[in-house]
Amino acid sequence: MGVRHINPEGLHRSPAFSQAVVVEQPTKTIYIGGQNGVGADGKVVGPTVGEQAGQVFRNLATILESEGASLANIVHWRIAVVDGHSFDEGVAAFRQVWNPADPPPAITVHVVAGLGPGFLVEIDAVAVV
Repeated sequence: MGVRHINPEGLHRSPAFSQAVVVEQPTKTIYIGGQNGVGADGKVVGPTVGEQAGQVFRNLATILESEGASLANIVHWRIAVVDGHSFDEGVAAFRQVWNPADPPPAITVHVVAGLGPGFLVEIDAVAVV
């Protein structure tokens, strides 16, 4: 597939993320816009970061599956969580859907003042197939 996960010596190595991901050849790239914890009915699925993050991951999986890909194809996540809310529940939701045998993506997390009404977390992603 031409994707390398980079964790150079001298930098912290984590099982949860790669320091960088390199795509070395022309390939299909999927840019997924920010997903919130919203079900197919357009309503927020619950009042906690864990519930909303679980739905976000289901939304991401649905998008990827529609293109013949899976969460394992994600090379970068960008996560926004509303200030005052711990993302620990989001990490727990991530662990439920991520196969630890897959190389972890690069991840950026931002604590933000707010998102749309009722939203506690938003995740966008880039996948390489």
